[in-house]
Amino acid sequence: MRISKRAERIEPFYVMEVAKAAAQMAREVARSDTPMIFLNIGEPDFTAPPLVQEAAARAIRDGRTQYTHATGLDALRERISGWYTQRFGVDVPARRIVVTAGASAALQLACLALVEAGDEILMPDPSYPCNRHFVSAADGNAVLIPTTAEERYQLSAAKVQEHWGPKTRGVLLASPSNPTGTSIHPEELRRIHAFVQSKGGITLLDEIYLGLSYEDTFGHTALAIDDQVVSINSFSKYFNMTGWRLGWMVVPEALVPAVERLAQNLFICPSTVAQHAALACFEPESIAEYERRRAEFKARRDWFIPQLQAMGLRVPVMPDGAFYAWADCSEAAQRLGVQGSWDFAFAAMERAHVAVTPGRDFGHAETSRFIRFSTANAMAQLQEAAARLKDLLR
Repeated sequence: MRISKRAERIEPFYVMEVAKAAAQMAREVARSDTPMIFLNIGEPDFTAPPLVQEAAARAIRDGRTQYTHATGLDALRERISGWYTQRFGVDVPARRIVVTAGASAALQLACLALVEAGDEILMPDPSYPCNRHFVSAADGNAVLIPTTAEERYQLSAAKVQEHWGPKTRGVLLASPSNPTGTSIHPEELRRIHAFVQSKGGITLLDEIYLGLSYEDTFGHTALAIDDQVVSINSFSKYFNMTGWRLGWMVVPEALVPAVERLAQNLFICPSTVAQHAALACFEPESIAEYERRRAEFKARRDWFIPQLQAMGLRVPVMPDGAFYAWADCSEAAQRLGVQGSWDFAFAAMERAHVAVTPGRDFGHAETSRFIRFSTANAMAQLQEAAARLKDLLR
């Protein structure tokens, strides 16, 4: 069978390959004194709060399961619009909001609507691998630009200008970022967007972790800058609805018809039950619970990262959002007699029964030196993982 060149260009998602190996080993050690601790997958350990679960059950009982508009329930678009006003003080009209089958569908729709074959999209290295594959799936080319700790592992306006070429269509950024948990300073983002606009390009922002910002400096949506920014968001991270597969995008008004046509044909609509459930995310009781959980994520960060630093797993930049730690494992790998983060990850898995994610997926700029830890796990699990890693690295 002939496989398309488009499919051949998509690299394996090594995060999931490591996860499969960890799951297999977890079965083998499940009854041991040290069952597997999973710090590898970027998924909240919290589930949807009670009001959201009740809303889903009610929608099923009431038979509200038919297709919705391709752009999503009007009521949900209004609720999302209200959240931008309440949380960020930004007016985002509901007519510019398109509800999608997860942020993945939103990114796919954005790339298909805006990227032509051969267009180049500038992205930071390291960055979330699937984002560049969405560009590739639209027959574009993701251009990864190496970043440094001093730059918070984010692109600068100077670097965007330096790498802008005749085929460049725009930038795809993430703030906060996976795998680093770092955000772009709002003023730097303004400079990036101003340059991109001067070139007639597009600014795409992955803001799926924005609700999990911990510092006032960075907790601002890019939509405050300009209504020409395309923002991608999700119910998975802050709202703890990963498997519900629900997200949204905010686009310039002129882009809505094109995105709607694509959504009609590719997805028909997002999950109706998930949409009805998501209406309850914005109830005061739910928001209070989400904020309690955000504080818990921050407390985990504040405890766990100093533990990593103390054992020689250096985190060059304190993450200001999300639930990740991007740690240099060079010194630790040497102590274990292994080479790079891939071998370190398997050593930690096999010898300490702690699953972590090697940097291989996230780009090429020294990513072989780095491990991504996910702190989306209970504090007791983080404490046990830290103790095991400390013993391993003695």
